[in-house]
Amino acid sequence: MKTDVPRPIHLRDYKPSSHLIDEVRLDVRLAPQKTRVRAHMSIRPNPARRGNQAQLVLDGEHLELVGLVLNGQPLPPGDYDAGEDTLTIHNVPNEPFSLEIETNCNPDENTALSGLYRSNGVYCTQCEAEGFRRITYYLDRPDVLARYTTRIEARKSDAPVLLSNGNLISSGDVEGTERHYAVWEDPHPKPSYLFALVGGDLAFIEDRFETMSGRDVTLRIYVEHGKEDRCDYAMAALKRSMRWDEEVFGREYDLDIFMIVAVSDFNMGAMENKGLNVFNDKYILARPDTATDTDYANIEAIIAHEYFQIGQATESLAVTGSSCA
Repeated sequence: MKTDVPRPIHLRDYKPSSHLIDEVRLDVRLAPQKTRVRAHMSIRPNPARRGNQAQLVLDGEHLELVGLVLNGQPLPPGDYDAGEDTLTIHNVPNEPFSLEIETNCNPDENTALSGLYRSNGVYCTQCEAEGFRRITYYLDRPDVLARYTTRIEARKSDAPVLLSNGNLISSGDVEGTERHYAVWEDPHPKPSYLFALVGGDLAFIEDRFETMSGRDVTLRIYVEHGKEDRCDYAMAALKRSMRWDEEVFGREYDLDIFMIVAVSDFNMGAMENKGLNVFNDKYILARPDTATDTDYANIEAIIAHEYFQIGQATESLAVTGSSCA
C-alpha cells in the first residue's frame, strides 16, 4: 500500500507532455470484480518538446496489465516496465504511432470512489483530478486532449443502462450471450478528467431543449428506481441554465443529448463531465411536499454552476488544444 505523503505540484515545475494523444477508442467490458478495459490510442510526439522522444511514460494505479500492442505488434516484457504507478514503454517511434493496452480492474474493491467503481449495483466513474489512471494506463494530465469513442458491454441483468460522454452511435445485444453493448462517440477533444461512464439499473425522466439555432437536444435525468418523482425541478433548472448560457454568453450546447446521473454514492457534490453530469443525488432531487425554498435554491445554484463549468471548460480546452497541437 502506498504511504507516501502527497507532494504539491507547482506551476514553475510544469513541463509539456512528451507526447500527445489524438484519439482514444475504449472497449470496457463491465464485471463486478474483473472489468476488462482495452484502450486503443493514436499517439504522436509533442512538438512542444524538443529532442528524440524515445520513451513513453504513462500513469496507472491499481491495474492488472494484460497486454501491450505497438503499431500492431505485441510488446515482449523486456520492452516495457510496469511499476506501481507508471508504465514505461521503451523505444517508441519518433513519429505518430498506435498503442493498444489491455488491463483489468476491480470496481467492487475500489472503495476510494476514484476511477471506475461499483456501489449499490451501479458502475460509476470519477476521474477528476487523476482518476482515469485507475481505468487504464494514460497520460493522465489536463493538457492532453483526445477524442473518445467508448464501447461499453455488460450483462443486461447487471447493467441495463450503459452511458458515456457524447452521442450514442450504436447499441444492441451481444449475440449468443446475456450481454449487451452501447457505443458513445464524443467528437470534441477533452482531457481524461472529464471522461465519464455509468452502468446500472436506473430509471430516467426525459425532456427536450431547442437551442438558439433550432437544434433539438434530448435531456435525461437518470436516478435510482423510485426517485423519478423528485427530478422535475432539476430538469426545469437545467433548461433554464442552458437558455441563460445562450442568452448571456452565446454558448450553444453542441451534442445531441445531455444527461444527468444522480446517484447516492458519489464522492463529490457534482462533476461537470460534458454530456454526462454526475451528481450526488442529495443535492438535486426534491419533491414538492417535502422540499423547502432553500432546497430549490440550492438545486438551481448547483445545476447552473455545473452547466456553466461545462461551457467554461469547453472554451478553455479549445484554446489549450490548439496550443498543444
